[in-house]
Formats: sequence, C-alpha cells, structure tokens
Amino acid sequence: MEVQIEFWPQGKKVKVRPGTSVLRAAQMARLHITTRCGGQAACLMCKVRVEKGYEGALSPLSSAEARKLGPLAEEGIRLACQAKVIGHAVIHLPEDPLKAAVRKKLMQQTDEDSLW
Repeated sequence: MEVQIEFWPQGKKVKVRPGTSVLRAAQMARLHITTRCGGQAACLMCKVRVEKGYEGALSPLSSAEARKLGPLAEEGIRLACQAKVIGHAVIHLPEDPLKAAVRKKLMQQTDEDSLW
C-alpha cells in the first residue's frame, strides 16, 4: 500500500510507502530540502510545515524532535528527516535560503529604482 504526499508551493505529488521520511519523499519528488546532518536531527535545517488537518498523516513527534522544535511543533513545524509519512499528507516547504536572499535583494533594487 502506498500513500500520497503533496509538496507546496511546488504542487508536486509523490506516492511513497508508509514509514518513508518526508525528507526522502521530497527527494523522490526531485525537491530539495536543505540539511547538513544527513538526517540525524542535529542541524535543524530541514523544518517543514504540515498543512492544518494533516497532522495525523505523519508519525507522532518523538521526544527528541519535540524537544528540539519546542513551541514550533505546536505550529505544525516538523523535521523532514524525522517525520515519517503514514497517510495522505500536505507539506509546505520553506523557500530556499539562497533564492530568498536573491528575491530580497531584487525587491530592494526595485524599491530603489522607483525613487528615481
């Protein structure tokens, strides 16, 4: 049996076996989630947000993940390397940090150009 996971804002869907990590599912969908620790929950870079109503589609928070995320866990934030897919899920990926920096710089430049 396979379950489907949707990634937003990309709109990509992939079917995976229950127990597959969100990180692995994203890789299968050819999406990049930044991580440095190789999935050991050490770098905390792979934070994703679970769409409201789909929290039960992922494995329960482990005590280690809950401790590391703190209050963010209550906002639907999970570590992609630790959260396992157990049902149909909708996951929001954060914007790539490099793309965010470029976008911010372009917006600043546009604002400065509008002054002239």
